[in-house]
Amino acid sequence: MKKLLLYSGILTAFLLSTGNFAHAQEHKGISDQGKGAIIGGAGGAIVGGIIGHNVGGALIGGAVGAGGGYIIGNETRKHKEKKRLAAYREAYYQRHGHYPNAYVYQKRKH
Repeated sequence: MKKLLLYSGILTAFLLSTGNFAHAQEHKGISDQGKGAIIGGAGGAIVGGIIGHNVGGALIGGAVGAGGGYIIGNETRKHKEKKRLAAYREAYYQRHGHYPNAYVYQKRKH
């Protein structure tokens, strides 16, 4: 009976302590660079294994493919960010009549 009470107390304490932290964790997904590196590394490993006919070729191909995929993913991310910023600036201009962070100078008559 004592063991049952002890184990149920430990289980209850564990469940209550993990429940408080569950809401703090957010799943953001994989970045464009990460996706590019994974796809490039897998593709490079396959091609390197076929061409090299051994594990060394697959490792070299995977490393080169992962590096290339990361670079392509990074360029894709920068392109998306540039398009998002341009759309934001245009919407801001349509609403306010000037671009954000731009100084609007008026000519002063002396």
